[in-house]
Amino acid sequence: MTALPGWPATLAEGPVGLRPHRIRDARAWSEVRLANEEWLARWEPTSMRPWADRHRTSDYYELYRSLRRGVRLGQIMPFVVTYEDEFVGQLTLGNIVRGAFCSAYAGYWVDSRVAGRGVIPTALAMAVDFSFAHAALHRIEVNIRPENTSSRRVVEKLGFRQEGFHPRYLHIDGGWRDHVGYALTVEDVAPAGLLARWRTVRAGSSTTG
Repeated sequence: MTALPGWPATLAEGPVGLRPHRIRDARAWSEVRLANEEWLARWEPTSMRPWADRHRTSDYYELYRSLRRGVRLGQIMPFVVTYEDEFVGQLTLGNIVRGAFCSAYAGYWVDSRVAGRGVIPTALAMAVDFSFAHAALHRIEVNIRPENTSSRRVVEKLGFRQEGFHPRYLHIDGGWRDHVGYALTVEDVAPAGLLARWRTVRAGSSTTG
C-alpha cells in the first residue's frame, strides 16, 4: 500500500514509527495477533469465528485488500505501528467524514510485549498531527469502554476531552458495551501540535518520576 498523499514512507518519533501496511506484513501481523488473544479479544468486535481462525496469515490478505479499498474511497487512513522497526500494532483513522464535519474516529491496538513504553500515545499523536496538517481533518474522536483503563489513559495523557457517555454503543466481545467518548480539534493543539504536547508530558513525567 502506497503512502498517503503528502505523507513520507515512515513517520517516526524515537523508536516508534507509523507507516503504510505492506503485503509482506502478513506473517508479523498473524504472529502478534495470535500472541495477544488474551490481551486484545475482550476489547474487539464480536465475531462468530474463533480467534485463531481469524488471524491466520491468509486472513491478513483480505484485511489488506479492505484497507486499500477504504483508502481509495477516502474513508480511512490506516497505519502500521512499529517499535524499533518491528510490527507491534495498528492505528486507524476511520469513518472519515468531509464537508462541514471533517472528522474521523481513531482506533488502535498494540502488542502487550511493548505496552507501557509510550508506543500508542506517541503513534496517536503523530497520526493526529498528520491528519490535521496534511489530511485537512478538524476533529478526531476516540470511543473507549469505561473499564479499558489502559486505553483511556492514552487519550487522557494526550489531552483529549471527555465529551460524552454512549450506552450500549458497540457490540464487543459478545454484548452491547457502553463507551466513553473523547475528542479534540485542531484548535486544541495549535500551533505546535499534539506530538509537541506529548513530548512535554513525557519530559514532565521523567522529571517528577
